[in-house]
Amino acid sequence: MTGSGWSAGAAPVRRRGPALERAILDSALDRLSTVGWNALTMEAVAAGARTGKAAVYRRWPTKTDLVAAVLRAGLPALGEVADHGSVREDLYTLCVRMRDVMRSQAGVALRAVLHECDHAHADLFREVIWKGLHEPAHEVIRELLRRGIERGDVRDDATSPLLTDVIPAMLMYRAKVCGSEWPDVEIAEMIDGVMVPMLRV
Repeated sequence: MTGSGWSAGAAPVRRRGPALERAILDSALDRLSTVGWNALTMEAVAAGARTGKAAVYRRWPTKTDLVAAVLRAGLPALGEVADHGSVREDLYTLCVRMRDVMRSQAGVALRAVLHECDHAHADLFREVIWKGLHEPAHEVIRELLRRGIERGDVRDDATSPLLTDVIPAMLMYRAKVCGSEWPDVEIAEMIDGVMVPMLRV
């Protein structure tokens, strides 16, 4: 590593504005999903982006600032869930999609942050995680439950915040505490054994 922040074997690339920022964020995401939170350094991010450390620090003064920006930019959107004719199929499709988001490169990076960073840093990421993952998931779940109520396969009072918390809470808990990668069979068991009985008319 040279004093200017990129590896000796790679010349810097002249970029400015959005192109440089994108390169830095891509480098940070690649490093974070590979080495995790604790081993991530601003120097390695700069080297991966083939720029100097100063270009990184000018935009993101701390590693926490940089990682928050990476997660905001990188987490895939859940999108809408097509109507499959039953709340069971709708929720199953959503859970598979949520699982796939957590398996994406940005999802792996998010899990590294959740597993490795201390409580002080975790608090700083809470808003990012809520807005990037939990809030969109809750919004889609509420929509699927409203759809089920209109079809008549979900009881009328099933849109309370506690019920919409169940799926995200179980996914996060079992991933973090039990190390579950949520194979299809476990998703089906959760929907059939937990969600459908709770929602049934």
